[in-house]
Amino acid sequence: MLFKRVKPLDQILATAEKKALHRQLGAFQLTMLGIGAIIGTGIFVLTAAAAQKAGPGMMWSFVIAGAVCAVAALCYSEIASMVPVSGSAYTYTYAVMGELLAWTVGWALILEYAVAASAVSVGWSGYFMGLVKSVTGFELPTALAAGPAWSFKDGLPSVDFTHGMFNLPAVCIALAVTFLLILGTTESARVNAILVLIKVVALTVFIALSLPVIQGQNFEPFAPNGWFGEGKAGLGIVGAAASIFFAYVGFDAVSTAAEETKNPQRNVPIGLIGSLAICTVFYLLVAAGAVGAIGAQPTDIGVQPGSPEFAAKCQQMHEAGKEALVCSNEALAYVMRVIGHPRIGDFIGLAANLALPSVILMMLFGQTRIFFVMARDGLLPEKLADIHPKWKTPHKVTLMTGIFVAIAAALFPVGQLADISNSGTLFAFFMVGIAVLLLRIKDPNRHRPFRTPFVWIVAPLAIAGTVFLYINLPFEAKIVLPIWGAIGLVFYYLYGYRKSYLGRGIVDVHEDDADAPPQPVPPISDDK
Repeated sequence: MLFKRVKPLDQILATAEKKALHRQLGAFQLTMLGIGAIIGTGIFVLTAAAAQKAGPGMMWSFVIAGAVCAVAALCYSEIASMVPVSGSAYTYTYAVMGELLAWTVGWALILEYAVAASAVSVGWSGYFMGLVKSVTGFELPTALAAGPAWSFKDGLPSVDFTHGMFNLPAVCIALAVTFLLILGTTESARVNAILVLIKVVALTVFIALSLPVIQGQNFEPFAPNGWFGEGKAGLGIVGAAASIFFAYVGFDAVSTAAEETKNPQRNVPIGLIGSLAICTVFYLLVAAGAVGAIGAQPTDIGVQPGSPEFAAKCQQMHEAGKEALVCSNEALAYVMRVIGHPRIGDFIGLAANLALPSVILMMLFGQTRIFFVMARDGLLPEKLADIHPKWKTPHKVTLMTGIFVAIAAALFPVGQLADISNSGTLFAFFMVGIAVLLLRIKDPNRHRPFRTPFVWIVAPLAIAGTVFLYINLPFEAKIVLPIWGAIGLVFYYLYGYRKSYLGRGIVDVHEDDADAPPQPVPPISDDK
């Protein structure tokens, strides 16, 4: 059962011709889209959460997460250039390991992108309210400025509304970006290119001003929570790496744009690897500047960011007139203000307010395209794949996704959303690593515009790295994936298993045959 209904690569490529999304993105646009997705909440916001988990040792966290991401990117580059269609890891798994595992990957990607967009919306909210307060002195009531704090006690969720109830700014930005994406891919890409430029300039200014004032004592102690959190899951340098991985996952969204890319065999690998390389350099320099300029020690050893205990500790420090990087909702702007550049801090805040929506855009972009291709395969209701006659975008599923993203952004803190998103991301990367190896065995002669170097070393490293980071996520993040997966399997057997085009022996038609009924084809062997 596990490896039944394998969809041949040639059929996947042919199916993409029906309802195909217009190819309009080149290598430069794709790289800009990648940078727009990668550089965002991870460095603008999660720097504070990583500091609470690892202290200055988060420098190693960036290196660990970046290394795992690099080997995964090489696997993605090979398979995305071979299969230049929407669907990302879902499509690749369908072609290699069959429909059931493809469904689990697609379902995990839906979780990844939607929750990631929620996390970035919350990150934007922190910078927006920080900038408004700095410029005008206005503050929203606490109940509307942040969501509640969550934690798990004895395996059960616990919620604390003391420090927030509903993140109103996060809801507003999530819905605004949703409507922008509905208007069209071309318009979205043009706006994104401008926002990426603003973001890169802001980070460059931050690096130029923070690196000269680095003080060695701010790196002591270097790893207050140790490497593995001294037995507490999700803490320490490795626990921070599992969270920081969120900062790199935007390159995955680039592969979902393959079906809208001109000359994808050349441009997709350029977009993937180029955007990752540029972003890694920025991450390390910005993290070094933030830690070295003002220090990054946890408020309390062994306390998770986003928990009620963490919120209470930060509130106590604030009331005592003490502030800390780990408590800031606008980490980089906060650093600038502490070292004597308040106006530059406002500029960083403004840049984040303008640029973080580009990350939300890319997360929604990737998520809606996963829905699109799964619906096109019959695993989800076909109406979800409807293209708007004027805007040429999957408007129905985009709107539905945006509403879900807004609700999650209203109710959860950024660090916990990022960890939950990572669980789905790591599973998808794990499956891609396996798919690359299996394709080398099953179809060694197929043309590969980009070949992963040392694939029998790189792909196993990607597989092992994703497992390693997953087991070092906090308990609440790890448990979400199997629960979400179980819900997905119920839906698959109630709907997708019966409606699947492949399972029903139906081949999709091309656009010029769109008015003709689907044509039956000979059954596909289960052992292909």
